[in-house]
Amino acid sequence: MAFSTKISGVKNTLYRMPTTCRDCRNFESVKESLLKYITNPEDLKKVSAAQLPILAKELRAFIINVLSTKKGHLGASLGVVELTLALHYVFDTPKDRLIWDVGHQAYVHKILTGRKDVFHTQRQFGGISGFPKKSESAYDAFGTGHSSTSISAALGMAMAAQIKGAPERQHIAIIGDASIAAGMAFEGLNHAGATTANLLVVLNDNSMGIDPSVGALKEHLMKTKTGQNSQQNSLVESLNFYYSGPVDGHDLPALISALKNLKTVKGPKFLHVITTKGKGLKKAEQDQVTYHAPGKFDKITGEIDSQNTVNEIPKYQDVFGLTMVELAKNNPNIVGITPAMPTGSSLKFMMDAFPERAFDVGISEQHAVTLAAGMASEGMLPYCAIYATFLQRSYDQIIHDVALQNLPVVFCLDRAGLVGEDGATHHGIFDIGFLRCIPNMVLFAPMNARDLRNILYTVQLKTLPHPIAIRYPRGRAEVADWRGPFEEIPLGKGRVEKEGDTLALLSIGTLGNTINSIVNDLPAAEQSKIAHYNLLFIKPLDTKLLHSIFVKFKQIMTFEDHAVKGGFGSAVLEFAQENNYANHEIEIIGIPDAFVEHGSLEDLKKSIGLDAKTLKEKIQNKL
Repeated sequence: MAFSTKISGVKNTLYRMPTTCRDCRNFESVKESLLKYITNPEDLKKVSAAQLPILAKELRAFIINVLSTKKGHLGASLGVVELTLALHYVFDTPKDRLIWDVGHQAYVHKILTGRKDVFHTQRQFGGISGFPKKSESAYDAFGTGHSSTSISAALGMAMAAQIKGAPERQHIAIIGDASIAAGMAFEGLNHAGATTANLLVVLNDNSMGIDPSVGALKEHLMKTKTGQNSQQNSLVESLNFYYSGPVDGHDLPALISALKNLKTVKGPKFLHVITTKGKGLKKAEQDQVTYHAPGKFDKITGEIDSQNTVNEIPKYQDVFGLTMVELAKNNPNIVGITPAMPTGSSLKFMMDAFPERAFDVGISEQHAVTLAAGMASEGMLPYCAIYATFLQRSYDQIIHDVALQNLPVVFCLDRAGLVGEDGATHHGIFDIGFLRCIPNMVLFAPMNARDLRNILYTVQLKTLPHPIAIRYPRGRAEVADWRGPFEEIPLGKGRVEKEGDTLALLSIGTLGNTINSIVNDLPAAEQSKIAHYNLLFIKPLDTKLLHSIFVKFKQIMTFEDHAVKGGFGSAVLEFAQENNYANHEIEIIGIPDAFVEHGSLEDLKKSIGLDAKTLKEKIQNKL
C-alpha cells in the first residue's frame, strides 16, 4: 500500500506502509502517518520518543483541518499538543487520572483516547462534547467546563485511592494560569499541601484565559518565565508542594523527562509548563483572543471567514458594552466589573474608554460580586457582567453581601438561556430559579435590544432601590436599528403585545419575538382569539396586568427559555394560587427538568420542543 501525504513541517515523500499497525509494532518503520495508526494511549506508547515531534505536527494539522470548518476551541488545544502527548506517553491512562481544568484544551486528549474518528462531530448535536465528559469516555476522569475545579477533584480522587489501598495511582490536574488564580484552586492547593496524596498539578502557563490573564499572580509567573524572579518556586513550595520547572511546554524530551521524574516523587507535586496558545498557526499565535474560538477560518492562511465578522445586527453583548460607554460618559458613579470575560461580555468597550472605572478581576465570580457590593456601599453603581451559568458560582455572595444589605448592584447576565454548542456546562437556564427566591432581588428579561439598552439606562436614573439582574441571550439582536433615544422603563410593568379573547400567551425575554412571529403567521380567525403579553419583569411580576389576564382568560400558556422548575411559569402559578384563581388551565412551556446537551440552537430547541414549529402546534392545539 503506497501513498503520500503532506503534513506541515514534514517532507512530502512516497512511503510503503504496512497493512496494519501490528505489522509495524513500535512504529519504527512508519514514516508517513503516525496519527492514522493511533487510536488510544497504548498505541502511542509504541511510538519512539524521536518520532513524537512528527506526531505533534500531525495532531496540529488534524485539529486545524477539522476546526477550520467545524468550529471549536482552537487556540487552547494547539497550545498543549506536546504536553498532552507527554502526559499520555508517561502515565498509564485511564488507570492514572487526568483532569483537564475547564476543558478547552482537551481536544488532543480526545483524539488520542479513541475519539479521533468522531472528532469532527465535537460540539454538534449527537456528537462528542467539546469538554471532558465522564459518560463519554473512561479517559475523561472528571467532567469539566467551568474553571478551577481540577485540583480539588484530583485531590479527592487521590485521597480516595489512599483510603482504598491504591496509593501508587497517579492523579494529574492540568490547569491554566488564569484558572489557578481563582479562589477554589487556592483552596485545593492549600488542602493538598497538608496531605500526602499522590497529586501532580501541571500549570499550563500561557498568560491567557480567554482574554489575557490579570492580577498579581500573573505578574509573579511572568517574572518566573523571564528569569526575573529569584524565588520562583517559593510560593508553591510554601504550600508543601515539590516544585519543578519552568519547562518549555513545546519541548517533548524536556516534558517527558520532567514527568518521569515527578512520577517517582511521593506526595503533592507541581510542574510549571510554559506554552504558547495557538501554537502552530501564525494567526492564532498573533491574536490569541480572537482565535480562542474563531469560528470558520482558512486552514492554510488562518484568515477568518468574513461571514463570521460581517453583520450589521449587533450581538446582545455589544448592545450592553456600547450602552455602558454612553452611560458612563454622563454618570461618573457607574463602574463595570467582569470576572475574566471582558471580550465575551463586551465590557472591553468600557475598559478601553474608562480604564479607571472598568475592571477585569480574573476568574473570580465570588470576588467580583462582593467587590461590586463594596463599591455600591460607597455610593458607586456597579454593573457586574457575568455569564448566567457562571453566576451560580457566587450564590452566597449574592445573598449575603448584596441582597441582604439591599445594595444597588446591577447584574448583567449574558448567555442566559440555551447557548448552543458549549452544552450543559454553559447553558444559562437556572438563574431565574435561584435568584427569584432571594428577597430584594429584581429580575428583568428584555424582549429585544432596545429593552436591554433602556433598562441599563433606567437603573442609573436615580438611586436604585434594590439589586437587579438583567438576563439576555447569546447571539445577535433582532434588528440593526437599536440605538435610538433612551426611554425609561417603568419598574415592575409588563407589556401588552397583542389583545385577544380566548387564549393568553405570557412570555419573557426574547422568546416573545418568536411568539409574535407565530401568532402573526396564524389564520386571522385564530389570531383574533390570542392575546400575547411580554411580562419583562419576572420579579416583581406585574400583578395589575396579571389580575386583568386571569379575570379575562381561563386558558393561559407561559413561555420561557429557562428551566420550567422554579422559573417564570412557576411564578405565574404561585400568583394564581396566592390569589385563589381556580379553574384556570395553565400550561408552562420552557426547558424540561433535565440537562440539555450540546448542539446548534436550532437542534436543541427542536429536541425540547422550543422551536417555532412545535410551539405553533402547541398553541393551535390549545385553541
